[in-house]
Amino acid sequence: MAQLSDDCFAFGGPLMSIEDAASLMAGQVAPLMEHETVTLHHALGRVLAEDVTARVDVPPFDNSAVDGYAVRHADLSASGETKLRITGEAFAGRATGMTRGKGEAVRIFTGAPMPEGADTVFMQEDVVRDGDKIAAPAGLKLGANRRLAGEDVKKGSLALPKGRRLAPQDVALAAAVGCRELEVMRQPRVAVFSTGDELKEPGDVLGASQLYDSNRVLLIALLKKLGISASDLGILPDEPETLRARIEAAAKNHDLVLTSGGVSTGEADHVKSAVEQAGKLVFWRLAIKPGRPVAMGVVKGAAFIGLPGNPVAVFVTFVHVVRPFLLRLIGALPEPTQALPVLSAFSYNKKKDRREYVRVALKRRSDGRLEAVKHPQDGAGVITSLTESDGLAELSEDVTRIEPGETIGFLSYEALID
Repeated sequence: MAQLSDDCFAFGGPLMSIEDAASLMAGQVAPLMEHETVTLHHALGRVLAEDVTARVDVPPFDNSAVDGYAVRHADLSASGETKLRITGEAFAGRATGMTRGKGEAVRIFTGAPMPEGADTVFMQEDVVRDGDKIAAPAGLKLGANRRLAGEDVKKGSLALPKGRRLAPQDVALAAAVGCRELEVMRQPRVAVFSTGDELKEPGDVLGASQLYDSNRVLLIALLKKLGISASDLGILPDEPETLRARIEAAAKNHDLVLTSGGVSTGEADHVKSAVEQAGKLVFWRLAIKPGRPVAMGVVKGAAFIGLPGNPVAVFVTFVHVVRPFLLRLIGALPEPTQALPVLSAFSYNKKKDRREYVRVALKRRSDGRLEAVKHPQDGAGVITSLTESDGLAELSEDVTRIEPGETIGFLSYEALID
């Protein structure tokens, strides 16, 4: 279990920037200690618990990068065509055992070992073949189309660092350096629930003043995108004692209890009082829009994070609070997002000292440049503003006005949740 201290999220300021939140987590949240061994086929998205060192050179021998003809560069004329005699063939997966003599060439295929003495490869389309001879043009550089042993990774060198969250290309590299299995961090155990008598499961019959629970579905999907399987605790009633008991029970065998809504200061916010009875609740009020109210606390050593109740605010606070917290918990290296510069196609007023995220769609202008078109609806409860846009325009704290044609930062949804 995570076993966090009761004051690990303590913060005395009225509003916290995203950077302050990240710094607090980095300093106070220790990664989980448990590791496990997985095969390469189950390593995608997992975090390395130890460095991966190359067991072999990659590639393990000099080989051809193309289909063509292996030659000795010293035989080539610097000013005109060179005639060479074909003396053999070299195939991938077979040792050639050939010695390259002066004025000779070997027909070679991609991935085949370089014949002894050969140091350069002509692409087959660049030469003219006539029977057992080729005419090779001048100008090819020494070592062209040849891959040297270890030019990708040297045996004994660091291939992948501890803390790397494994992408498909990382798994491929692990295979290339000879790994069959990898030591990875244990996945965090996350419990997700919704609370509210007004909520119903999707597809059930709605009563008066009821709506379908979409936030819980959103959170579980976002966790799955991170490779984390959540325990779905369903919808809990607005009953303080039931909430307290269920939160305590979830905290006993989970690292994080995650929910949305019910954590502000209203009399009907029963989640807040339940968490305060079961553990300690510390409010983070982030200086962002949408999504200012975020509750964090500790119950029985497990973390509790309560997100705002509106779906767009849930999305924004998940990517800026929950995702970094979970990555820190599993010992992943920092994964800062880089905003893509695009042109604004809209005018916008905002408050100073607050970061705002505006839902936008990208369009290409007649001059080829990308511009961000603001979604017509701003409401934090408008789910279609997420489905009908490509990402978020990030407006920094010092900005108070955006005009059409100004350069702004764009964060794609894939970059935020991958």
